[in-house]
Amino acid sequence: MRKIIVSTFLTLDGVMQAPGGPDEDPESGFPHGGWQKPTSDEEVGEAISGWYEDTDAMLLGRKTYDIFAGYWPTADPAEPFTERMNGMHKYVASRTLTSVDWQNSTLLTGDTAEAVRRLKETEGRNINVVGSGDLAQTLMRENLVDEYRLTIHPVILGSGKRLFADGTVPTALEPVSVTGTKGGTVLAVYRTTGKPTYDSYQ
Repeated sequence: MRKIIVSTFLTLDGVMQAPGGPDEDPESGFPHGGWQKPTSDEEVGEAISGWYEDTDAMLLGRKTYDIFAGYWPTADPAEPFTERMNGMHKYVASRTLTSVDWQNSTLLTGDTAEAVRRLKETEGRNINVVGSGDLAQTLMRENLVDEYRLTIHPVILGSGKRLFADGTVPTALEPVSVTGTKGGTVLAVYRTTGKPTYDSYQ
């Protein structure tokens, strides 16, 4: 079965909104767009590249699809990720789009959770959920996330959309690998293992 992997940039206080630029996602007047690049370093790029080695598709919500489809088709071919992002398959979950034009893109139809369950049963390698905060929330509620691959950057913003927002389904995690970069970013990979257990020190 293919794994659904949530891969995203986070601040130390869990914000995932608009890491790539000031105009990426200004929803709710978010004033901190573009926070990721100043906190990144070469080791972060190498880790992210490695995280794509066992995946052959992305699962995207509408907003992230629009951002990516507006950038990658005309991006510099010399950029390390250009060929990969354009070449891999993209599955798009949206209630408003009627078509998707970026190469190798497929619009999921019907109930998103059911479509993703069917997708997990298809032939292929793992599937990365990139950005797509609303979609990630849906997948978490439906227990469809198999793994998290997170870069946790040394910055606190105090506001913005969070990956693990109020109402997130309680989930137990098993560390696969947790390392740090010289610049202070934590590279964390966790596998979901079901419900948390509870105990007492008394």
